[in-house]
Amino acid sequence: MIEAKKIHKLYGDLEVLKGVSLTINKGEIVAIVGPSGAGKTTLLQILGTLDKPNKTNKTSLSINNSDLLNLKEKNLSKFRNKHIGFIFQFHQLLPEFTALENVCIPAYIANKNKTEAEKRAIELLDFLGLKNRINHKPNELSGGEQQRVAVARALINNPDVVFADEPSGNLDSASAKNLHELFFELRKKFNQTFVIVTHNSELANMADRKLEMKDGHIIN
Repeated sequence: MIEAKKIHKLYGDLEVLKGVSLTINKGEIVAIVGPSGAGKTTLLQILGTLDKPNKTNKTSLSINNSDLLNLKEKNLSKFRNKHIGFIFQFHQLLPEFTALENVCIPAYIANKNKTEAEKRAIELLDFLGLKNRINHKPNELSGGEQQRVAVARALINNPDVVFADEPSGNLDSASAKNLHELFFELRKKFNQTFVIVTHNSELANMADRKLEMKDGHIIN
C-alpha cells in the first residue's frame, strides 16, 4: 500500500534521513519510534506528502500504486485530500468554528455536497462519542474531545491512510489510552491504515509493527 525507497532529506549540510526504505500494508497499524532527532517526524511528513525528499535516481514513494514524487502540485494536493488523513499532537482545530464545521472542512475542500458532508461528519462524531458536542467550539471542549474532533476531521474523506504525529502527546493518561484504543476500533470498522510517530511505549507496543529509527535510519 505504501512503498518508500531510498528516502533522503537534507537541511543544508544536515542529512536527517539517510536512505530510508519501508513497506506498509493495507490495514496495518505501524508505530515509528526512536529518540528525538532520529528523523521520525520528517519521515512522516514526507510519506504524507507534506514535504519532499531529496531525490536520487533510486528514490521513490507510492501510495496505492500512485507515484507521488512525479505528481504536479495541484494533483498532489487533490491526492492528499482524497487519500490521506492527518492527526497532530496539537489538534489544530480552527477556534472560530464548531466541532461539526471543523470536521467538514476537508470535505468542503474536496467539493463534497454540504448536506452529505455534514451527515458523514455527524456519523463520525457520534461514533467518537461526541454526538452532543457537535455545535461546541474548541474552547468549549476538553483536550481529549478536541483530539477526537481532529480524528473525525482526518477521517471525513475516507482516506486510505492516516498519519499521526504524537497524537496522544498532549493528553492526560486516561485520554491517551482512550485514543489509542480508538485507533484499533477505527481500523476494525473502516480498515484504515495508521502510521503513528510516538514516544508512548504503550501505543507503540499495541501496534502491529514497530519501526525504530536512529540517526536517520530504520534500525529494526
